[in-house]
Amino acid sequence: MNHLAANRRSSATAPIARIGERRKIALAGRLTWRDGSGTLRFASVVTRDVSDVDVFVECQIPASIPLFRLVHFQIERQGRDVADIPAVLQQGKILSAVYRVGPYRSSTGTPQGYALRLLVEPGHQVAAAGLTRQRLAVAN
Repeated sequence: MNHLAANRRSSATAPIARIGERRKIALAGRLTWRDGSGTLRFASVVTRDVSDVDVFVECQIPASIPLFRLVHFQIERQGRDVADIPAVLQQGKILSAVYRVGPYRSSTGTPQGYALRLLVEPGHQVAAAGLTRQRLAVAN
């Protein structure tokens, strides 16, 4: 029985393999979500780490987003043309889930940042990477 407990501890301390290649990129973005009462909330963010399947963002204003909340994430338009960002982030709004909340700031009591899992289909990622992006006029 002690042998099993020792194996669990050693496997828990082993480094976790990353799903995608992370790139340190600071780009302006925006998060939108609905709070518990259904009110639409938004926050301006700056990306820190970006990969094909997740992104870590830091909020510019204090915002409290619960763990596992579904949010829409998008890079600001002027940042979408950067060559280093994944094709998925160049498309606009992406449904994402908050899967990790960063350490809390003592001054505001809110988290310093959030890790978001981009909810895109694996086949869609491959197809988006292979296509060339076409410029379309968008009316807002």
